[in-house]
Parts: sequence; C-alpha cells; structure tokens
Amino acid sequence: MGVLRVERDAPTGIAARVGGVAWRDFDLQLFVYAALLATLGLTMAYSNTTAQLGADALQGGTTFGRGLVWAVVALVAFATATAFDYTWLKTFSWLIYLVNLGLLAASLVLGSSDAVSARWVSIFGLQFQFSEIAKILMIVVLARYLADRDRRLDSLPAIVGACLIVIPPWVLVLLQPDLGTSLVFIAVLVGMLFMAGASLRWLGALAVATFAAMPLVWTYLLHDYQKERLTSFLDPAKDPLGAGFQLLTAQKAVTSGGFLGAGLANGPQSQANLLPVQSTDFVFAILAEELGFVGCVVVFLLFAALLWRILTIAWRSRDPFGLMVGAGLASMILFQIVVNVGMVLGLMPITGIPLPFITHGGASLVSIAIGLGVLQSIAMRQQRAEW
Repeated sequence: MGVLRVERDAPTGIAARVGGVAWRDFDLQLFVYAALLATLGLTMAYSNTTAQLGADALQGGTTFGRGLVWAVVALVAFATATAFDYTWLKTFSWLIYLVNLGLLAASLVLGSSDAVSARWVSIFGLQFQFSEIAKILMIVVLARYLADRDRRLDSLPAIVGACLIVIPPWVLVLLQPDLGTSLVFIAVLVGMLFMAGASLRWLGALAVATFAAMPLVWTYLLHDYQKERLTSFLDPAKDPLGAGFQLLTAQKAVTSGGFLGAGLANGPQSQANLLPVQSTDFVFAILAEELGFVGCVVVFLLFAALLWRILTIAWRSRDPFGLMVGAGLASMILFQIVVNVGMVLGLMPITGIPLPFITHGGASLVSIAIGLGVLQSIAMRQQRAEW
C-alpha cells in the first residue's frame, strides 16, 4: 500500500510576498553588520558629547542626542525602502534623476552658507545635506542605464552616456562647494562601469582625459581653501598651527591609542576637545585613540563583512539592475572608507569625506540606510541564483 502524503501548497499572492517567499530572503547578516557599525557611530557620538558637555549626553541638541534621532530615522528609512518594490525605481528612474537635480539645485538656493559652502538645508530643525541622498539616487539612475545596456558596454558611446548622466549632478555638488561628495560621484561611476564590464581600453582613455583636465579644475573650479586642504597633507609640519593642525593632531591621537586604546571617553585629545571636527571628518582619529588598534581592526572587519554581503546579494541577483545597485553601493562605501581613513593617517588629501556609519551626520546615515534597503528589496523580490 502506498503512503499517503499531504503537502501544503506554496503560498501565493499577498501571502507569498508577506509571509514567506519575500521575507524569508531578508539578508539578516547585512542588517546586523550595518546595525553594529551604526552602534559604533553612536558610541563615538557619545564620547564626543561627553567631551563637550560632561556626563549630560542625553541633553537635547547634543551630538549624541541628534545621533539617536537620526538612527531612528535611518531605521525607518531602511524598513520603508526594504518594503518598497524596487521595480518601481527602475520604472521611474528618469523622474528620480530630475528630482535629484532639483534637490541639488535647491541646496544652492536654500542651503545655509558659511562663506565657503551652501549645502545644508534645515528640515524640522535638523540639518540635512541633499548631496548625500543624491549619491543613492545617482546609483539608482546609473543602475537602470547600465542594466539596459547589459553586455553592450564595449562601445565608447555607452560609456560616454553614463558619464553625461553623472556630469550635471556632479557640477551642482561641486558648486555648493562639496569637493568630497563630488569625488564620491566619480568613484561610483568608475566602480559601476567596471562591474558592468565596460571596456578597460575606453575606461583607460577616459581616465587619461580626466587627468588632463585636472589643471582646469584646479585653476577654475577649486577655491583657495580647498587647494590648501588638498596639499597640506604633503607637509603638515610646514604650518602646524594652521592648515596642518588638524592632521598633526589626528595623527597624535591615533598613535596615542596604542594596542587597546585609552578607553571610551578617556582619550586625551578627544576629551580635551583639541581636534577640530572630531565628530565628523576626523572621528576615526578619536576611535583609534579610545579603542586602539583592536577597535580599528574590529571596525575594518565589520566593513569587510558588510561589503561582502552587499556584493553577495549583487552577484546573486538575476536582475542586472540588482548587480549594478550593489556595485554602486560597494564602490561608494569602499571609496569613503579608504579616503577618510587615509586622510586621518596623512596618506590622502583632506577632502571632507565622511566615514560611513561612524561619522556623525544624519544625511550620510539615512542615505546609506536607503541604499541598503533598496538592496534588501532586490534580494527579497526575485528568485535566488545558485551560490
């Protein structure tokens, strides 16, 4: 006698999307690595707050208090982007592009100015930087463009077309002026073109043309203070109380951290509030001083794990759009890590590029959360490829 087997049918429709097929593909590792990095960022915000106000870290308007608010906003943004069907982003990619240009233009008109920048817009009392969101929107638009030309990127017109898409928002960001974010745009473009299989010959030719244009950018687009920041890392001791002060103080903080660090909220440089912008551009120096070499290794391992998960989701994607979104996110995060840490160590020019998750700043955290949410949406809404 045969054995009677009763099997439940696979869920379909809404049940499949909500109860099984979609959410079972939620990449928990990606979320955990990002959450741990964000927690480290809040830890550094707490340390910086104690340096400014003593023990009252939860006081309204403090670095730590704002960090908690932005962390909640980022979590909501991540959940919303995850629940949103990413295919709509492909459908309305060119509308997104126009919105992106509009936001950047609004920054020039409405942004607060301190004589060297016009990039911060106040939203419900919180300062927001549209150029950070512009990086994610640019990745989405480029992903659609490159995905539509899958396996046809060996021609110069296709590569030039991608460059022409990036140029308008890049110029608007540079005009704010925001040199750091403008460099991130270029890194994202190169990384996505490379992952899309663009011809290395044509990429090399464009690189040569870019370097040839550098004298024009240096002469006509960069401000004097930007030139000073870009060159001060070569010999910071030449002006120890001026252009080289930030770098020299940061290097002192890093070396004083040693193997295990001075302990949270015990760093000599950080608690004396000696390092300018120590909660933003130079937060890695404070992390190294207080958590030491071991703490830095933990941070780098978390970043490596996060990048691995991003690329894993991208490579598993059956949709070329998913691969391109992952490539753009990985390029953006990796470039910012390399430049920010290199800047603190004196190996790279000082460009004002934030360290993802660690640097205090709501716009940066929210933009990355949205990008990771889009990637989760891609992972959850298509069948997995074999791995």
